[in-house]
Amino acid sequence: MEQDLRAGRLATFAYFTLNGFLMGMWVVHIPGIEHRAGIGHAVLGWLLLLLGAGAFAGMQAVGPLTDRFGARTVVPLSAALCSAAVVLPGLAANVWTLGAALLVLGVGNGCLDVSMNAHAVQIERGYRRPVMSAFHAAFSIGGVLAALAGARTLSLGWSPAATLGVVALGGLVVAALAAPALLRREVTHPSDDATPATKTRQRTPRRIWMLAALALMIMLCEGVANDWSTLHLRQVLDASAATAALAYGAFATAMTVGRLLADRATARLGPVAVLRYGASVAALGLTAAALSPWIPLALVGWAVFGAGLSGCVPQLLSAAGHSDQDAAGVNVSRVAGLGYLGMLAGPAVIGPLTHVLPLNLTFLLPVACCVIAACLAGILRQPHPAPARLEAEAV
Repeated sequence: MEQDLRAGRLATFAYFTLNGFLMGMWVVHIPGIEHRAGIGHAVLGWLLLLLGAGAFAGMQAVGPLTDRFGARTVVPLSAALCSAAVVLPGLAANVWTLGAALLVLGVGNGCLDVSMNAHAVQIERGYRRPVMSAFHAAFSIGGVLAALAGARTLSLGWSPAATLGVVALGGLVVAALAAPALLRREVTHPSDDATPATKTRQRTPRRIWMLAALALMIMLCEGVANDWSTLHLRQVLDASAATAALAYGAFATAMTVGRLLADRATARLGPVAVLRYGASVAALGLTAAALSPWIPLALVGWAVFGAGLSGCVPQLLSAAGHSDQDAAGVNVSRVAGLGYLGMLAGPAVIGPLTHVLPLNLTFLLPVACCVIAACLAGILRQPHPAPARLEAEAV
């Protein structure tokens, strides 16, 4: 059993890394894909909404499927879909085919995101200790590998279609090879007054929606860092282009390192403390970056912001997955779905705010989100099952 658990954990690492690599390769080749399709930045911005819509739809669809058929079945199929879909943008010749390609890629990404997180919860349940954050670090590492591989193939003159075609084949191989190591579906023992059929018809609990709302706020903060950190140093502090790029680099590096360390912190301090203090540190870091008149302090602020956020989302997904073993897929899909909307909304909200406030002051919005998350961190405490409470009262 221990050997199966270890193999399942390695397979989960493989799928998280693959997901990060696939999406990273798409991002690296955006300029070439944009040129081939004959579109501008404005049109691409609208088409990216299709990528987000597809991801959200995939997340909501795959949650019930994961609960019904098990992550062992759904994860490899989702990984295969995402791998096959990544080549489609490279083949797109116009705005319509690129839009369709991004929609399919979004669906594949959303399906893989939720199903592999549901399996990660299953792994965590087997280990009886926090392991979720390390999986999310593997996703980040996959993105770094994609940047390196993409830079190499671009230097060799490979076309986006050729590179993404090779990536798709490699992804299909990884999806197939890692599949046998995934854990089999857990056998559950529902209580006498709750059959699987009735549990399926139950509404999503209010606690799950609260976790999802916190995920939206935290991932809104991540989205702001992804799209506005470099522009902040460039426009507000008048940094050079090379120096400004270090802002996102500092954020992403600190987040990756933080995720590698967050599981140990969670095991020692508990998920509530990780979210509460992590969000508080993130708020302080972004406040320092936003108000600093010096470039070095701003870079430190962005790094602290990434370190603080690093362990927050994994705690929310883990809590959702552990809340109900029979509905782990659906619950994870709710939290991941709203979180993804937050990731998309962050950059979109900041843009209009810059018409009424300086760019650095608009960062007070994500700071407020971090403060709210810190105040509501207690929602991560697992409630006692209702039947157990009733039995205790009866005694």
